Amino acid sequence: MEADTNMPGSEAMARQFVHGKRFFLDEFGLENEEVWLPDTFGFAAGLPQIIRAAGAKWLLTQKISWSRTNSFPHHTFQWEGIDGTRVLTHFPPVDTYNCALHGSELAHAARNFREKGRARHSLAPTGYGDGGGGTTREMVGRAARLRDLEGSPTVVWETPGAFFEKAAAEYPDAPVWVGELYLELHRATLTSQAGTKRGNRRSEHLLREAELWAATAAVRTGHPYPYAELDRIWKTVLLHQFHDILPGSSIAWVHREARATYARVAGELEAIIAGAQRALAGEGDRELVFNSAPYEHDGVPAAGARPSSGAGAGTVPEPRAAGGYVLDNGLLHIEIDARGLVVSARDLTADREAVAPGTAAGLLQLHQDFPNMWDAWDVDSFYRNTVTDLTDTDEIGVGADGASVRIVRSFGNSRAVQVFSLPPEQRRLVVDTEVDWHETEKILKLAFPLDLHAERYASETQFGHVFRPTHTNTSWEAAKFEACNHRFVHLEEPGWGVALVNDATYGHDVTRTVRTDGDRGTTTTVRASLLRAPRFPDPETDQGTHRFRHALVPGATIADAVREGWRVNLPERRLTGAQDVAPLVTVDDDAVVVTAVKLADDGSGDVVIRFHEAHGGRARPTLTAGFAFSGLTATDLLERPLAQAPQPVCEGARITVRLRPFELMTLRLRRP
Repeated sequence: MEADTNMPGSEAMARQFVHGKRFFLDEFGLENEEVWLPDTFGFAAGLPQIIRAAGAKWLLTQKISWSRTNSFPHHTFQWEGIDGTRVLTHFPPVDTYNCALHGSELAHAARNFREKGRARHSLAPTGYGDGGGGTTREMVGRAARLRDLEGSPTVVWETPGAFFEKAAAEYPDAPVWVGELYLELHRATLTSQAGTKRGNRRSEHLLREAELWAATAAVRTGHPYPYAELDRIWKTVLLHQFHDILPGSSIAWVHREARATYARVAGELEAIIAGAQRALAGEGDRELVFNSAPYEHDGVPAAGARPSSGAGAGTVPEPRAAGGYVLDNGLLHIEIDARGLVVSARDLTADREAVAPGTAAGLLQLHQDFPNMWDAWDVDSFYRNTVTDLTDTDEIGVGADGASVRIVRSFGNSRAVQVFSLPPEQRRLVVDTEVDWHETEKILKLAFPLDLHAERYASETQFGHVFRPTHTNTSWEAAKFEACNHRFVHLEEPGWGVALVNDATYGHDVTRTVRTDGDRGTTTTVRASLLRAPRFPDPETDQGTHRFRHALVPGATIADAVREGWRVNLPERRLTGAQDVAPLVTVDDDAVVVTAVKLADDGSGDVVIRFHEAHGGRARPTLTAGFAFSGLTATDLLERPLAQAPQPVCEGARITVRLRPFELMTLRLRRP
């Protein structure tokens, strides 16, 4: 199954294995499930655990040979993910997935093989794979002639599984690579076609909500669970994670169809959610707040519903003496100057300023963007050589809600509207950005210079987060000038940090800057990538209106970053009804995030719960089921029992488990 694994959300990554493996097994009659062969633009650091949790144990890919700055040091190695799981991995040293079995190609593979001397076998993916066509009779003939030719590598036909069996046996102490497999190419695929990426992100979270509320309604009220509809929609969303759809590198027709599909999917999922919530709430005139996020909010439990006390109206802007406005809710003090830029974001509890001295946050920056090759795929480091700070304003004033500051800017042929708001009793500055985009060959960034000296920062990835350095000591670090995150990035000095969370963006960059206030040391700037405008293969890429939501969270810990990231992607829903809704399952540890609550795919009515440790430490949470069950089993991602997995301790409705850092676990609860 081909998919962009650097980008999709956690649960979507898990489902790629479920539906992808079933597709291959059903359609092609394959029995060997142990090898995963992706073709993606980089490999996320959470992937090894997901591979093993799906019943696979080996990874085969050629893609990292495309890196343009550094040559990866291994071809056969153990890849270690964020939780410590290792997967035997092979990168074919032939350096192509279109190998025609020419002598020159095999000679290159032999010379290039980093593990030769310790290992004797490598793979050569044959056939015309880019565009289809497969292996030809000429290639088969060459393989026969090269089967045992003096001076040339021996050539035999065998399955990837047979190769890995030999590789594992002959190289038991293969070297270990820890963390993400970053592709030093195609970095712009994290940003191109913002509409497609928003459609993907929204679909992932709507699917989570639909499963959650449909399962809750099925268990509590007997409401029909939409097995077939959810299965079909999951497959549709996962299909659109294929490259080059989600990466934004397809022709215009593809993205027009993708946007239409995402709109249709959203409508179907909203209908499933509304139907399930109505069945749960009943008919009445009490305003209920449904909280789909995995954390309690305003007194409403995670995955439950009840009336919310709320926190009143938003923070009212006050005029600022030097021009602009001030927002203050007792936790944060925000100053927005006459240019509509955030010049101060002070954490009042810690008495700490978040904005770097002499700078401004919430700053839109425009760069020329002329990659050397592959317009939609690439952004090259020299784009930073020219930049325009968008500081001119058409309008600045109090927003229509009376509780925000609204700024309008024009630039080139485009227009941007930014709205800054400070929710009461919350330590987060919300930044809503709407851009009517009509530029070409440019990239738009949203900058937050922070008064933090940080040597590394955390980016959310599948079922956890990965750390990256902020410096460029080596060419490996310098090559990561554009990187991927899911819902948050987080930076900190010991005892105090800042998070930037988002609802639709993936690409970003983090840089260090020498202080300008006479003090020594450095500050750190985080910039979210909003929009690009390549001409090829879609000359109308991103043209039109786009909306983004970010939140700056001064004083944030990793725990705050995780929570706020979920909150910005899963806003509350309000519905009039008669009764509160208790969650199907609760967790007593904020470090543990429940990513899926659903009914088992086999139609048995069993409840499946998937969760992970999200802070990077050990956890011993207790889950409490809000329904009767007759037994439980730890399963893999395909909901099959894990015979060798430690079984949870169950006392009545209480289930206690032990989790290592970032460990992913799936439990299946049998219903009577």
